Amino acid sequence: MEPNVVRFLNDKLYDKRKIGALDLERQIRELVAAKDFPRIQAILEQLCNEYAYAVHQPHARNGGLIGLAAAAIALGPELPRYLEIIVPPVLACFVDQDARVRYYACESMYNIAKVAKGEILRYFNHIFDALCKLGADSELSVKNGAELLDRLIKDIVAESAATYVSVLEAKDPDGPDDQPDPPTAFSLPKFIPLLKDRIGAINPFTRTFLVGWIMLLDSIPDLELVTYLPEFLGGLLKFLSGNNRDVHATTKTCLERFLNEIKRISRIKKGIAESKKSKGDGKRKREESVDSGSMQLAPDEIDEAGSTTANEEDDEDVSSEDDWIPGQDVQINFKAILEILTATLDSPLDSLLESLRWIVSFLDICPEEVLPFTPKILAHLLPAMASGVEPIRQAAARVNTSLMDYIVSLTDETESQQSQPPSRVQTSLNTDRPDGTSSTRASLSSARDVDLRSPTPAQPRSFPTQVPSEYPAADLDYAAAVNSLTLLFLNDHEETRVAALTWLIMLHRKAPRKIVAFNDGTFPALLKTLSDPAEAVVTKDLQLLSQISKNSEDDYFSNFMLSLLQLFSTDRRLLETRGNLIIRQLCMSLSPERIYRTLAETIEKEEDLEFASIMVQNLNNNLITAPELADLRKRLRNLETKARLAHLCIGAELEMTVNILIQIDKLVQLIESPVFTYLRLQLLEPEKYPSVAAPGASNYDRPNRLGVKGREESIIRWDQLLEKFRSVQDRARRAQRLMSGGSPDDVPDLSGLRLADGAADAGGKEPPSRAAAGPPVPQKEAVTQPAAAQKRSTGLGRQFGRLGGAVSGRNRRSQG
Repeated sequence: MEPNVVRFLNDKLYDKRKIGALDLERQIRELVAAKDFPRIQAILEQLCNEYAYAVHQPHARNGGLIGLAAAAIALGPELPRYLEIIVPPVLACFVDQDARVRYYACESMYNIAKVAKGEILRYFNHIFDALCKLGADSELSVKNGAELLDRLIKDIVAESAATYVSVLEAKDPDGPDDQPDPPTAFSLPKFIPLLKDRIGAINPFTRTFLVGWIMLLDSIPDLELVTYLPEFLGGLLKFLSGNNRDVHATTKTCLERFLNEIKRISRIKKGIAESKKSKGDGKRKREESVDSGSMQLAPDEIDEAGSTTANEEDDEDVSSEDDWIPGQDVQINFKAILEILTATLDSPLDSLLESLRWIVSFLDICPEEVLPFTPKILAHLLPAMASGVEPIRQAAARVNTSLMDYIVSLTDETESQQSQPPSRVQTSLNTDRPDGTSSTRASLSSARDVDLRSPTPAQPRSFPTQVPSEYPAADLDYAAAVNSLTLLFLNDHEETRVAALTWLIMLHRKAPRKIVAFNDGTFPALLKTLSDPAEAVVTKDLQLLSQISKNSEDDYFSNFMLSLLQLFSTDRRLLETRGNLIIRQLCMSLSPERIYRTLAETIEKEEDLEFASIMVQNLNNNLITAPELADLRKRLRNLETKARLAHLCIGAELEMTVNILIQIDKLVQLIESPVFTYLRLQLLEPEKYPSVAAPGASNYDRPNRLGVKGREESIIRWDQLLEKFRSVQDRARRAQRLMSGGSPDDVPDLSGLRLADGAADAGGKEPPSRAAAGPPVPQKEAVTQPAAAQKRSTGLGRQFGRLGGAVSGRNRRSQG
């Protein structure tokens, strides 16, 4: 450099440094005109080494920056070959401790970029990184200078990023024709790692800077930034959690543009696929028409027709290849995006809301991609349904509805089972006895089997019943989904627990064999949920347990009943507060007869007599009053057997304890209640309703005749049942004696009070030894007999009456 230039560039005054820069610019222009390139390179190296890199001489650094800018302006078209020397020292000055040096570095880079234009994109990553830091600079002058430089770089990128190739990378005109295409000056794959690193910034100015650049790059169609969306989507979602409203609004606009672009690309691809499919169908139709028409054409006509068809197909192929639509080749990594969205579902409100909005959109765009993420989504989605923020709650409900509808629409195990031939149970329904009368026992068993195989009661939600053919089979991790839903039983919100059970019910309908085995951890959780304070949760839980029992083997049902009794035994409060609800709900969903039979067999083996007594009382009360057991009561009332008049009278053999007297008192109160008014009225018309007449009345012979006239010998083994009853009662009395401190053999002989003759009365035989005990029985039966009947006079009512008469007779004898 000339001596005066060296002196002016080292001056502390800006004006003199400017004069030196103008002199340097004139000198370099002369050297360019003279093509003295070695001298130019020497001057540039002198500017870098003695000025721009002079760390401890701020005035020299400022002079070097303005000198490099003047040299770049003077070089003009020759600048690209010297950018490798000029740009690095300017970039180094961006991090100088002196704010004036940082400002002059922005000014110098602005002038260099204005001359270099597209060539400056070779250093885009370095400039972007420097601007990202300068955008949050504490000095206002530096921020303003960085903003001016940022605008210029954005203009250059928008104009040249997709197509500009550096002159240093251009093809050799004299080279072969098969030279590979040179790379562009701007490389998006090289830029994405830098963006991914910077997207975690916290400063609001830096965030605004990043969002602005992302929106700019996304607006350039040929760059296809949406392909790299997973690399920085998580950072954008975190921007929504900040307190800066400007950043929030800008980020939301950016995300909206990306989502709309994904929707557009999906529509384009779907339209192209449908177009290809329709063209394929048309091609097959033409081939079929040509084949059918060739049978009536001459050979030369066949050749002409075939060539015409081939030409048309070729034309269509060419036109389809030429009709390129922007976006049809863009590949979107839905899996990676969904990974980010599901990981953001536990974020603050705005990020959560945006993630839910994206997921519900993806369920419309590509539901098959969302399916594998169902367990993760459910773990955060269902708690969001109980959020106190209304927009969050509504968005979560939309995602829940869309996801459940899609899973319901998939093919599953039940469809293949529905195509199987009817089971043999249908044949047993029409099985008649040889004499033409239907078997009551067979009808009870058949009705139970039909109930076990009946569809599950309808849910509040309604799902489509027909599965679209284009949907694939369900590729869902059922085990992970069940695990996620089971953990939600511990959630504090009732809505979440109900939603989790609703999901389990739906999943069990689709894949009964994959959901809830008895030996896994889910079944105990379902049993424990029966103690939930919310009645809606308990109802859903019982519905699921009933549904599982319907589709399981008998062993599963027996284990379920046993586990339920064990739960009642250990949690007496649950038995008191929810026992009737649980029994009624189960009877509404399952076969009541099957439930009562299984519970009876289990209670029979129960060693805790107090608990067994309480359970029997609850079961009896529900059997008499529960609307869910109306059909079972009707079948029991219509069960015509020879022993129907006496099989309840064996209750007279029971030792009168306080508990039994309390039960009898409850029975009398029940009969005197308004709901049984019609029974008391029927007792006033014995001629019209002989079946409810007391044994002490004149109509006593009519029930006897009905019993004698009954059907042929029943298959029920009454004698064995009677002996079983007596053995159980004897065991109970002995246990009570032991508990009271007495001897187990100190049991009163109740042989004189046995009512075995009751069965004989039903059959028309009366042993003489019961003549003295006979009057008390009919004397009491007229009052208490209709207790078990609810709507009409039945055998069950008379049997309760006989029980009451036996109790009255025994009490009177004891008083005498």
